[in-house]
Amino acid sequence: MVKEIFTESIWELLKTIPDPEIPAVSIVDLGIVRNVEFDNNKLNITITPTYSGCPAFSFMKEEIIRHLEAENITNYQIKTSLAPPWTTDWMSNDVKSKLKEAGIAPPSHEVVCPQCDSQNVQLISEFGSTSCKALYKCKECSEIFHHFKQI
Repeated sequence: MVKEIFTESIWELLKTIPDPEIPAVSIVDLGIVRNVEFDNNKLNITITPTYSGCPAFSFMKEEIIRHLEAENITNYQIKTSLAPPWTTDWMSNDVKSKLKEAGIAPPSHEVVCPQCDSQNVQLISEFGSTSCKALYKCKECSEIFHHFKQI
C-alpha cells in the first residue's frame, strides 16, 4: 500500500512538469513518462522521447531530476526506453483538447484549423517550431497555426 501511495504521488509530481516545447500539456499528458515504480528502495522512472532526436528530451530529464530533488527524493533512477517507440496514439482526447485550446491542431489524418475548425488549410512548412509539428495557414480565417504531426 505504501508503494502505491508513493508512486501515485510521483505521478502527480511529474504531471506538474510542462513539455518545454508545448507548455499547455505535461510530460505525463504526452505519454513521455511511461512508468513509475518503486523497487528495492529505489524509484525507477521510465521515459520515452517523442522521437529519438528530440532536442528537448535532455531538458525534460533535467526537469524530472529538479522536481524530484526539490522534494528531497534522491533514491531514483531515470531510464530511457526507445521501445516501443512513442506514438501520438498515446495522447488522450483530453490532451488533444488541450492542444487545440493552445492553438495547436492535434494529431489526426485530417488537419483542421484549431481556431475555426475549417479543413480548408494550406501547408506552409513540414517543420514548425519543432520537428514534431508542421506549420499551416487556414484559408478561411487566415490564422497561421501548428499541427502536431501524427506519429
